[in-house]
Amino acid sequence: MQGTLSKMRSCLDEQQAVSYRLPVGEQELALNPLIGKSLTLVHTGNIYCCNCGKKTKKSYAQGHCFVCMQKLASCDMCIMKPETCHFSAGTCREPEWGERNCFVPHYVYLANTSGIKVGITRHTQIPTRWIDQGATQGLPIIKVANRRLSGLVEVELAKLIKDKTNWQAMLKSNAEDIDLKQQAKELLPHIEQRLAELIAAEGPDAITILSNDIQPIHYPVDVFPTKVKSFNLDKAPIVSGILMGIKGQYLIFDTGVINIRKYTGYEIAIES
Repeated sequence: MQGTLSKMRSCLDEQQAVSYRLPVGEQELALNPLIGKSLTLVHTGNIYCCNCGKKTKKSYAQGHCFVCMQKLASCDMCIMKPETCHFSAGTCREPEWGERNCFVPHYVYLANTSGIKVGITRHTQIPTRWIDQGATQGLPIIKVANRRLSGLVEVELAKLIKDKTNWQAMLKSNAEDIDLKQQAKELLPHIEQRLAELIAAEGPDAITILSNDIQPIHYPVDVFPTKVKSFNLDKAPIVSGILMGIKGQYLIFDTGVINIRKYTGYEIAIES
């Protein structure tokens, strides 16, 4: 099997366990059945832009060529920092894209990755966003009208808890369960004033406090690594070993780990 990589696709079964599929060009490889078996990924040396398809010497912004990285709204800094949205200034790179993707409901959530963290995602990306981050628990706590608002709320909560995942710790084990509902109950009073200000500015329907159940997530990992060594396809084109598990967007081998999403657009050949 040979083709360009895309981020792994995932879904939860009735037991809240994750099933993974790896897109390789137009094909998909079911990964869960390969755990415990030998797997080899060989980078051919070719990289193709995930947007325009052109060959590129270097990948930018998770799979784009330099030109697309510079012109696409999905690669703008406001995607990483939604509170800096500049749509109202008339400077959005792709206004129609912004309307479709940013001016839709978003959730502010708590997740348990390497510990508790706050994050944001579109309403269509739960639980996918949590799975991509390797979270073992997730809980949406606030629904907002658009992406900019989600960023503004996240900024306030990030003053109280982390907004980043320690990916090495996440890959070494599953964090102990956290009562995310209780955490939300303790955190929300600290941002009440800011929420009131945003509601006054945006309208009463712009922000809704949620009451949801915690979503547990179980990953297909036989053995966690005691030390995390990352493969780098730019330096060594062959990734090979026994596939010990999958968590987040990482394949965990007995010889190291690889972040599949990082190598979007890389052409690889797979042997199993």
